[in-house]
Amino acid sequence: MPSAHAAKLTERSRQKRAAEAERAELQQKLATLKRDITQTEHARSHAADELGHSEKAISEANRALHELAAEQRETEARLNRLNEEQTRLANMVSAQQTRLAKLIREQYVAGNEDRVKLLLSGDNPNRINRELQYMGYVSQAQARLIESLRANLQAIEANRSDAQNARDELEEIAQEQREQKTALEQQKARHASLLAKLSNKLAAQRKEAGSVARDEQRLAGLLDRLGKLIEEQRKADAAAQEKRRQEQLARARAKSRDDMVSKESSSKEKSKPSRTNPDSIDNDEPPSKTSIRNELVPVAGVQDSGFVRTFNTLRGQLRLPVKGDLVARYGSKRGDGPSWKGLFIRAEEGSEVRAVAAGRVVFAEWLRGFGNLVIIDHGSEYMTIYGNNQAVLKRAGDMVKTGDTIASAGNSGGNEQSGLYFEMRHQGRAFDPMDWVITR
Repeated sequence: MPSAHAAKLTERSRQKRAAEAERAELQQKLATLKRDITQTEHARSHAADELGHSEKAISEANRALHELAAEQRETEARLNRLNEEQTRLANMVSAQQTRLAKLIREQYVAGNEDRVKLLLSGDNPNRINRELQYMGYVSQAQARLIESLRANLQAIEANRSDAQNARDELEEIAQEQREQKTALEQQKARHASLLAKLSNKLAAQRKEAGSVARDEQRLAGLLDRLGKLIEEQRKADAAAQEKRRQEQLARARAKSRDDMVSKESSSKEKSKPSRTNPDSIDNDEPPSKTSIRNELVPVAGVQDSGFVRTFNTLRGQLRLPVKGDLVARYGSKRGDGPSWKGLFIRAEEGSEVRAVAAGRVVFAEWLRGFGNLVIIDHGSEYMTIYGNNQAVLKRAGDMVKTGDTIASAGNSGGNEQSGLYFEMRHQGRAFDPMDWVITR
């Protein structure tokens, strides 16, 4: 079993590396975007930046625990299915063994020379033939039963191996959970110590009127760059799709030409002996566009949104992303600073934050002023923004459905209250989310 366990560990590690490799390019682009935004600002010490590292680490530890819990549920469900299958197979094998024992016992009682005795008995040949056929059927049934029993025994062994692998995997997950919980507690302690140390500095920076404006400018710059990145990806996907379509079209044309040449050659061969049927030779015409089109294998198209419903049809049907008290609305004044560009919903720390609609996560990082931030692209240049989270539970590139849990509410980014900052934007411009949500 140790070798099987080691192989399973290696497989899990391989799968994780493959998943991380898929995100590596996108993460690199996002890191470049953040670096460009930071470099355009004047260098200034900010308390939130010092807290940012611990807030990001807390978010990552919580996300790892969330992912491990989901993996644990899936593995436990798989183990339950394997145990049920093991019970079913064991019952089947027991029944087959009973039947086989009965057949062997009956054969032993009847003796092994039945066929010879029948042939030498001088009895009616028709009766002998019937008896021999009956014995043949019994032998075939016995052979099939033995083969089925052998296959089920092998299935039991394979099932037992899979079940052990699942148990090993659960133990591995449990160990990772223990390590992540330890890391989370350490990060929380570090964050609390830093927060106490920087509280006066952070309070003073919150009151600075220009700070909020710079935060909003930073977010606007990020969204603008993300929009360009999404558009570049959309064009690249469209170009790749067109290339695949042209390649398929070329293959279809080549196949049609080959088929036509083969058919013409065959027709000529058939007409050579008689030379009396010139009409039998096919007309040398190119295949119609319709016939070529019918040869094509459909390719999944790159749509603008890529989601089930276009986002702009959801106006008035969305639900707020978190349960809590709406303490700041779009357009209301924010002290001495600029007006709110979104909503602030006060909620208990750790409350589930859900995606308001289906889309793709395009940003899941810490950003000054907004803490642990999630941005979802819904297509057609619509985006939703979820800030000040305690933990981000999705990664850039993940697809989400309406109502999926994407984060947990908190007060990261230097916010005084626990809750969620929520924005909706179209073509980079913020608009009032309350016009889009169910208010009753």
